[in-house]
Amino acid sequence: MTEQRIISNEPEDNQEESIEKSLRPQFLSQYIGQDKVKNELSVYIQAARQREEALDHVLLYGPPGLGKTTLAMVIANEMQVQIRTTSGPAIEKSGDLVALLNELQPGDILFIDEIHRLPKMVEEMLYSAMEDFFVDIVVGQGPTAHPVHFPLPPFTLIGATTRAGLLSAPLRDRFGIVEHMAYYNQSDLQEIVIRSADIFNTKIEESGAHELARRSRGTPRIANRLLKRVRDFAEVSDQSEINQMTADHALNLLAVDNRGLDETDRKLLETMIDFYQGGPVGLSTLAANIGEETETIAEMVEPYLMQIGFIKRTPRGRVATMEAYEHLNRPYNFDENK
Repeated sequence: MTEQRIISNEPEDNQEESIEKSLRPQFLSQYIGQDKVKNELSVYIQAARQREEALDHVLLYGPPGLGKTTLAMVIANEMQVQIRTTSGPAIEKSGDLVALLNELQPGDILFIDEIHRLPKMVEEMLYSAMEDFFVDIVVGQGPTAHPVHFPLPPFTLIGATTRAGLLSAPLRDRFGIVEHMAYYNQSDLQEIVIRSADIFNTKIEESGAHELARRSRGTPRIANRLLKRVRDFAEVSDQSEINQMTADHALNLLAVDNRGLDETDRKLLETMIDFYQGGPVGLSTLAANIGEETETIAEMVEPYLMQIGFIKRTPRGRVATMEAYEHLNRPYNFDENK
């Protein structure tokens, strides 16, 4: 992307990441939202602890910013074990994976974010590690090369991905626990905003928290980012408390509308409606028109617009729905062939 979106799901920098960590709950009882996932994990964790076994391998999938990394750390706390964190692109070769696995103690957790981006050779080594707790490695080169059987302690692999469909079937099948992280409802987001404001020592009225929640695209990371920006506006304006009017004014200045859409979202919809009669239009064509990468649109923009029913995918391309026309105050001409 050419610039940082205020509603982006990606952390801004190291300072942002540090603040994110301070906002993260430590235990399931503190984790707001995702009730179905929490209830199921609570049972699995309690059962594993009673048997004094490592928790079964866990796959967490869903859109970015919904708390997959946070939940992995919560699981480690609940299991009272250590957690080692890495990401798929960071494990470039088999030796990197062996080094990580070698650090694990019985019951420990290895968390791999963006697990769908693991190199094929590394992924294949994971199969025996996950299933039978060993890896076979080749030591030396040429005539002196020989295989070494490397046993591992029982451990839990937690994989997180925004694109579960890109995982190979053999890897996906080795996860005993598979959980889908869904977008948050406004009530849970409002509770998260109030909790975060308390951590920031910022006073916020319920009406202000509600306004932030409804513009946060169902995503806690975005809710916390918007809270920080609205807090800046409030402090500069010498307001001691964030209320609905303060939040509304600040978010309008940030070009985040009442459905959580920013300039990029609106530009995408306007391009579809004004230049392509609402579609169908291909992803690469849209990307070229609005100056974004196709991957950015597919992973960062499109999922939320589909979630709220503003666009739909068809075999011929993307189509803007009647709801999108109404949101942008455009006349809607129904075409049954779309």
